[in-house]
Amino acid sequence: CLSPPNIRGPMKVTSAFSLLLIAAAEAMASPRTVVVSGAGGQTGRPAFRKMLAPPDEYKPVGLVRTEESRAALLEETNSPEDSVVVCDITSAEDCAKLPKFDALIIGSSAKPAPTGEMTEAGRPVFGFPNGQPEEVDWIGQKNQIDAAIKCGKDTHVVICSSMGGTDPEHMLNSIGKSTAEDGTVTGGNILRWKRKAEVYLMESGLPYTIVHPGGLLNEPGGKRELVVGVDDITEGTGSDNRSIPREDVAEVLLKSLSCPSYVNRSFDVRSKPEGEGEVTEDFEALIARLKGENCDYSLGVTGA
Repeated sequence: CLSPPNIRGPMKVTSAFSLLLIAAAEAMASPRTVVVSGAGGQTGRPAFRKMLAPPDEYKPVGLVRTEESRAALLEETNSPEDSVVVCDITSAEDCAKLPKFDALIIGSSAKPAPTGEMTEAGRPVFGFPNGQPEEVDWIGQKNQIDAAIKCGKDTHVVICSSMGGTDPEHMLNSIGKSTAEDGTVTGGNILRWKRKAEVYLMESGLPYTIVHPGGLLNEPGGKRELVVGVDDITEGTGSDNRSIPREDVAEVLLKSLSCPSYVNRSFDVRSKPEGEGEVTEDFEALIARLKGENCDYSLGVTGA
């Protein structure tokens, strides 16, 4: 998003000297250290991988849950040993031990999986074997944000969240819920806990970007026109399609770090079907379509 100066005609000696000074300063500048949580996941992994391409711009540090995930990510990306760290994000102590960083992409999320049980209607029951949303999407995100606060007031935090947060009764909130004999309901509410973490970030005073992608697709990125909006509204946005490739989401997360107009923004992002519209290449123009509008957090419910 940051373009070099457009120079026309013969270059003056003073201009050339100034450009040399700028180039020298940029060469001496250290790449930004960016922590990517959920780096072993289907959305965090492409974000981590994309940041390895411009080594002078970013020094990514991927956070994963297990040594197995660490070994797999190192082998897949052929990245340095110190670029992938095992960290339990639900542990405030683990997050506090992270080395100082300049930016954080939160790609971690509670992941539903079949429990092996079936409903009376014959449908599979899903749960969260690696941590309920309250643990992962609230406490885990809060721990990461607190670690960013310790790194300084200019630490940029980008959250990869999800559309649907304006609807407290969204079907995603029902996943993982259980009812005790006394009628007490526990678990689930993934979108509510995500929204609680988003509010915590906005109130922290840190520069932030909160991205709510639609349904995630395991398809190649860079082949579709992207559509932005707020508050889960699709009408009047140019497309009713509510899905987007994970690779395109990863690109939006990275552009959030380099495009100033993405700072202190909260928005939804989807894509048009492949072959419809023009492939998005200008990400400043993309966010400009919102005309400064952000998601309204008076809508929906946070927490349980």
